Amino acid sequence: MQITIPHAWPADAEQAVAIQDLLAERVDRTGPGPRAPRLVAGLDVAYAGDGTGTDGLVAGAVVVLEAATARVVDRATAVEPVTFPYVRGLFAFRELPALVAALERLTVTPDLLLCDGHGLAHPRRFGLACHLGVLTGLPTAGVAKTPFVGTHGDLGPERGDGADLIDGGEVVGRALRTQDGVKPVYVSTGHAIDLDTACRHVLALAPDFRLPQTTRLADRLSRDALKGAAG
Repeated sequence: MQITIPHAWPADAEQAVAIQDLLAERVDRTGPGPRAPRLVAGLDVAYAGDGTGTDGLVAGAVVVLEAATARVVDRATAVEPVTFPYVRGLFAFRELPALVAALERLTVTPDLLLCDGHGLAHPRRFGLACHLGVLTGLPTAGVAKTPFVGTHGDLGPERGDGADLIDGGEVVGRALRTQDGVKPVYVSTGHAIDLDTACRHVLALAPDFRLPQTTRLADRLSRDALKGAAG
């Protein structure tokens, strides 16, 4: 894949917020997304140490699955130095350089990206999933283990039950139970996909575990890449 970055990597929080505010206008909130994607990619990162400093490494990983069979068709990693500070709402700038480098090493182009993070469920409505979607032009959604902004009502105990995540009176995502009786995941759209479609794909990719297989494999691959880089 070839990805054009329309901005320089920011040096501080003020520059990062300005980039988010600018690119948020490019997010496609109306695109329905792929109804039957052939290839779905999971993206995740692993940090050296506690991940809060700027003197360590971050490993980005992308795993591409055939949606119908969950067969791995491609994978790529990149290990980069962490250059941006740990600031709430700006985590994407710590992770994007490694994730973009990994995406550029893919030999196939996915139909859908699912990242470990948030999309519209973000204070400026521009989380990691939105940023990745705008940069790649691909339908993108976030699947997070914990909520970032917003609240939701009760959801049923069964697989497939969900409750909208509301922030400032706006639906920004959904708490989705992927297995009976387990904690939900938090799905939010990033770019060019609607929430119902994103949740349907996340559920289909999580037949046995709480997290979708895309996330599970990308998490493992990022940890292995970091371990290899650390020697």
